[in-house]
Amino acid sequence: MALLILGVLIWSLAHMAERIFPGFHRALRGAERPMVGALVLVSVVLMFIGWRATDPTFLWAPNAALKGINNLLMLFAVYLFAASGMKLWITRKIRHPQLTGVKTWAIAHLLVNGDIPGFVLFGGLLIWAVLEVILINRQTKWTPPTGPVNVGKEIGGIVGTLIVYAAIAGIHYWFGYPVFGA
Repeated sequence: MALLILGVLIWSLAHMAERIFPGFHRALRGAERPMVGALVLVSVVLMFIGWRATDPTFLWAPNAALKGINNLLMLFAVYLFAASGMKLWITRKIRHPQLTGVKTWAIAHLLVNGDIPGFVLFGGLLIWAVLEVILINRQTKWTPPTGPVNVGKEIGGIVGTLIVYAAIAGIHYWFGYPVFGA
């Protein structure tokens, strides 16, 4: 459990360092990007190892309804990630599509992971995403994008979302976590 907690903390601090410690971040003069990248990689490895090594204490087991809700939320979360990178229509309505995607992902996983490691991992990353949005909103004003909507780009975003979603589902099955049933 300690590795899982450490991974979540390193992830959170690596992502929020620029906003929490701006002077330190500026003092790195270009070295911050590789440093943050390395810390994020280390945090993901720690979270993965910590998750796999922790014996779960279950508070509830997922059921078909929760898995269905999870799958719909996950589809939306993947779309938000695509929208963030592609600057799709929804980015005019949601200031932080990627962080909203993380929050959606975390909530979806909290529904189907009724165990203590799930609360630590998904709850911890949900808290990080909420804090990150608060910090960004305090520091910068937002002007929503304008201009015409590119329908081809929107269709590409949806197709890309479905492909990435299928890949994510496949990886979950590969690791022994069936996402569409028992």
